[in-house]
Amino acid sequence: MSSHSISRRDLLATLLCACASGSFARAAATTPSKDKLTVDAARLQRTLEELSTFGRPAGASFAEGVSRVAYSDADIAGRAYVIAQMKAAGLDLRVDPAGNIIGRRAGSGHALKPILFGSHIDSVPSGGNFDGDLGSLSALEVIRRLNEERITTRHPLEVTIWSNEEGGTIGSLAVIGGLSPTILNWESNSVRIADGLRRIGGDPDRLEEARRAPGSIHCYLELHIEQGGLLDKAGVPIGVVDGIVSIDEYEVEVRGFANHAGTTPMPERRNALLAAAKIIEAVQEEVTRMPGRQVGTVGHLEVYPNTRNVIPGLVKHSIELRDLSEEKLATLGAAIQQRIPPIARETQTEISVRHVTHDPAALATPAIQREIEAAASTLGLRTLHLPSGAGHDAQVLAKVGPMGMIFVPSVAGISHSPHELSRWADCANGANVLLQTVLRMDRS
Repeated sequence: MSSHSISRRDLLATLLCACASGSFARAAATTPSKDKLTVDAARLQRTLEELSTFGRPAGASFAEGVSRVAYSDADIAGRAYVIAQMKAAGLDLRVDPAGNIIGRRAGSGHALKPILFGSHIDSVPSGGNFDGDLGSLSALEVIRRLNEERITTRHPLEVTIWSNEEGGTIGSLAVIGGLSPTILNWESNSVRIADGLRRIGGDPDRLEEARRAPGSIHCYLELHIEQGGLLDKAGVPIGVVDGIVSIDEYEVEVRGFANHAGTTPMPERRNALLAAAKIIEAVQEEVTRMPGRQVGTVGHLEVYPNTRNVIPGLVKHSIELRDLSEEKLATLGAAIQQRIPPIARETQTEISVRHVTHDPAALATPAIQREIEAAASTLGLRTLHLPSGAGHDAQVLAKVGPMGMIFVPSVAGISHSPHELSRWADCANGANVLLQTVLRMDRS
């Protein structure tokens, strides 16, 4: 042994001394470069597990999901937990009149616009522990890591936890002045929205203060689980979202004639439900006939008189079409409506179709997509471009400034379910890409 060697006992004593003095972390490793900086994956997992306790059924485990619906006691408790964590991370915190939780970290630049990033923590009834939560707590983890490495960004950073996303992106809608008196009077989870805002610290009488002018932010970033199975099937860890799909909603009314089920001959029946079934089949055929990722759904059906021994005389049902291309949706809608007159003649019914709503697509900003791809590449992670078939707060924020979304795989494409699951390694990958994208956007 050379005179410069050190015994194991002496080495241990040195390490213990360094830990006691608080200098070990600095002595043992150099500060990672910004391009290699990653989150504390164990801490991210721990905070997700801690948040899951608010709204978890008594005696249930993390894997059994959560019911933390907006404005509930569980939602209020979960918000208090997140607020405490954000304050501990040194964020300058406020709750705006729409109940959005906003934590600001100052930047070094003069009068630069803020970078917003976050998601939501409210859930659907009997939902999972990743939808919204991952993006929210990953945003917090980004702040923690920047603090630990003493990195000051040029742009101010704002962690945003949007209120009542599952009830219709209520919190983010306030940012664009979208909460009309009509919406405030709607009920969400059996609570009038205006009253719900008050329950979580908002003020429906001051919503103008929550608005942000178009162009007032540098960008908005949101990390989210895919809520579909494309990434999981492809074995790709990161999704680069092309945009949030456009949605066309139709209401269909079929009028036949209610008559006795036992005495009316089959050729003489005017069965409204039979006609509706043929329309549902037509939706399936037209949507699948065209190549692409478009989807069509008949999810709501009302049958009258809805009695076992009476031929249905009236049926009302929905048709919903979704795709990034609004032109494709218009083509599909027209094709489905062309199928209606022959069905009406065949079933001796009267059918009306009304186009009730059109939600435009919210396209991601190409420059942000490129930064997400570059961030993933720096971390050695493959990417896949894909649309979001579900709605997100990002579609609202796209009206205020540049927007980008990062997806991580949902195992088996399951979401809005207690069985919703994203692997911890995928969660960490997504948080790391978010961190690197924030840093890249700060330099842009």
